[in-house]
Amino acid sequence: MPYRLKKFIGMLILVALVVIYALVATAIASARLAESPWYVHLAFFAFSGVFWVVPAMFVISWMERRPRETDAG
Repeated sequence: MPYRLKKFIGMLILVALVVIYALVATAIASARLAESPWYVHLAFFAFSGVFWVVPAMFVISWMERRPRETDAG
């Protein structure tokens, strides 16, 4: 796969990941944390604010891998 195409696809995946992750985290917070104390909210949003980096790290790693050079001659 051409490197530029791989980066474009990776960028689309990252944008979709962030949007979907934010919607899911907000829905969980709204449904489960409505009556919780402030420190539970703080812990949830601190954890969920950092946790999205894990799948993004794999996408970025895939994006940055250059195609192998093949010996044609």
